[in-house]
Amino acid sequence: MSGDPLIRLVWLVLSIAAILAFAELARTEEPTENMPTRVFEIRTYTAEDGKLDALNARFRDHTTKLFEKHGMTSIGYWIPADEPRSKNTLIYILAHPSRDAAKQNWEEFGKDSEWQKVKAESEADGKLVTKVESVYVNPTDYSPLK
Repeated sequence: MSGDPLIRLVWLVLSIAAILAFAELARTEEPTENMPTRVFEIRTYTAEDGKLDALNARFRDHTTKLFEKHGMTSIGYWIPADEPRSKNTLIYILAHPSRDAAKQNWEEFGKDSEWQKVKAESEADGKLVTKVESVYVNPTDYSPLK
């Protein structure tokens, strides 16, 4: 696929998410008209120069567990395959029961004393992230992952 590298990256992430959807479907029940679909959040973090490894360590060792504690379901985590973004970018997808739940989950996560401690310790030598982008997406009626 040619064109804008960001568009190619988004297509890559969405393709991986579709593959993961089949594994997720095997573990969850089909939504019904009475069961609301989840909202997904695609987050892209741009790390400070040289800090991507530290950011990955923070996620691996702490953040993902805290997400689970606060009702956020991790769908997947990715590093772009091509430079320059492979050197400073983390992309991940979370699922929340609803948009309101997402807001509440993030508020509780931000107030969590364990998160505040982990963040402070991991940023003792400076911030890890320079930019955070968040996009909420709703599954289509034909999406296998809901």
